[in-house]
Amino acid sequence: IIPTKMQGVVEDDQPADMTELQDITVDPIVRGVVKNWDAMEDLLHYVLYTRIGWEIGNEGQVLFADPLLTPKAIREQLVQLMFETFSVNGFYATEQAVLSLYAVGRISGCAVDVGHGKIDIAPVWEGAVQHNASKKFEVGGIDLTELFARELQKSNPQINIDLSVAEMLKETYAYTAEDQIAYEEKQRAFHAEKHTLPDGEVISIGKERYTVGEVLFQPSLLGIEEYSIVEQMIRCVSCVPFENQRQLLENTVLCGGTATMSGFDDRFQKEAILASSASIRPALVK
Repeated sequence: IIPTKMQGVVEDDQPADMTELQDITVDPIVRGVVKNWDAMEDLLHYVLYTRIGWEIGNEGQVLFADPLLTPKAIREQLVQLMFETFSVNGFYATEQAVLSLYAVGRISGCAVDVGHGKIDIAPVWEGAVQHNASKKFEVGGIDLTELFARELQKSNPQINIDLSVAEMLKETYAYTAEDQIAYEEKQRAFHAEKHTLPDGEVISIGKERYTVGEVLFQPSLLGIEEYSIVEQMIRCVSCVPFENQRQLLENTVLCGGTATMSGFDDRFQKEAILASSASIRPALVK
């Protein structure tokens, strides 16, 4: 699991104020694409040698889960980094959507990956991603966190809410309403939760917790003119041969951190059934 943000790394021979260092973050990966290769190298070194426990001179093999529509140049540079810098014994890259389906015992289905910086929708048939029917959206968990932070700031103007706090609160309180009618009811009548922050400040969390999940079904709440995540999936699947569509929709896999939001999977399946033809009953495989 590779994080999107990490603290800056200072070389051993470069003295640094650790207090200042804690405030420095870099983004090795932006919207699913490696943007900072120096930071990526530092991150991989930490993961492989510190967390996994590799020893220099006794490196192992790497299986890399490739994000949807990764540019060829990025993949080639990653392979070069693995062999020339980390001296791996073997390296194999396969697409995330395929691995997500393998994880639930399927070789055909539709993978909907709601990640930190993007959403990938990829129909997979017999272990092969159908690229002509796949789509990537540059909207993800970070956008929901930023929206949540803005909405909380409006309700709690006396408290300074940074993104790390908003992320923690989102993971704890965000909830997806059963449908659009239920969401609208929650906006009118809701029970506010009180949460004590690490600094002792008390924050009130009300209707904002429902807006976060609703954005995926009503992107206009985020100022985006797009179809809902369910409609996007249906449109992607409609691009594959008709005789395969039923099997894809009846073997849908939700993955990515944002997809674990409370109520999201139930709402997704409900909306998918309503959006599909009567002869198809979309189902989530877990």
